[in-house]
Amino acid sequence: MGLPGFILICVILTWSKAIFPENVPAMAQILNASPTTLTDRLRNHVFHLAQKIGQRNISHPHALNDAAAYIRNEWSDQGYEVEAQYYHAKGVKCENLEISRTGRTKPREIILVGAHYDTVEGSPGANDNASGIAALLELSRFFAAIETERTLRFVAFTNEEPPFFFGSQMGSAVYAKRAKARNENIRLMISLEMLGSYSDKPGSQSYPPFLRHFYPDRANFIAMVANRASRKELHQLVMAFKAHSDFPVESLATFEFVPGVALSDHLSFWREGYPAAMVTDTAFYRYEAYHTANDTPEKLNYPAMTQVVEGLFHALGALKLSK
Repeated sequence: MGLPGFILICVILTWSKAIFPENVPAMAQILNASPTTLTDRLRNHVFHLAQKIGQRNISHPHALNDAAAYIRNEWSDQGYEVEAQYYHAKGVKCENLEISRTGRTKPREIILVGAHYDTVEGSPGANDNASGIAALLELSRFFAAIETERTLRFVAFTNEEPPFFFGSQMGSAVYAKRAKARNENIRLMISLEMLGSYSDKPGSQSYPPFLRHFYPDRANFIAMVANRASRKELHQLVMAFKAHSDFPVESLATFEFVPGVALSDHLSFWREGYPAAMVTDTAFYRYEAYHTANDTPEKLNYPAMTQVVEGLFHALGALKLSK
């Protein structure tokens, strides 16, 4: 295709803002339309958050604010109107950030994709969770030109890490409670939690003792997990991912007390009765730098992460949530 043809396609996308998710070639065109590669953009997001800003929590409020400002600026540049949900935690003003792409035929039904931008104390948080935020920013970039059947909402949560996890001041807990109070129809919440660690080395993947016999021993897959109440939605998400990606994916719908299954923002939505699933590289079950000062940008596998984000992009575009 020559330059005039490429410009014409860009103009059409900008004018219409209505590419149907079933049009897979059009979605592929969007994936390849940027002058920089997805891999480079993911790497740049992680580097900025983990290297330039560093650990991001209420012990370092300026860094937490800088991370929020980075996300806000990225979304504004993508053409979204960014809304902030403010609240105070331990005397520090904190904010969740959100943007939405209104659905074409079912605008009141919401698919929410979220990730937390804070880090545990003492860690720059490249994988936990700059990788999730990087994926969130790139998924929203792609969907800026695509109108989906349902409303697609992207949310960056604060205060997922201790001392807030499980508590009422956890950013996603504040958000989910308000969503429930507004009677929002969230059909599925997807938590992006650590997406950057992969290995083909035998024995690189571990599990809780009773699961190790049923899943691969190599850390070369992405995992999608949910509680039993969300198993139908999880199955539909996994099937949509598999239909559009060859990247290995493993899934599990189980009880919330299984170690690791509830350890992210999806828990807040389970507590409010919403279906929710976590997309993860399995965190401490494969990533040795988990919650340490060694969680730095160079440790992430960006080509594999790129495949995961591309698969999620197509899966979200094609996702059919049956009753």
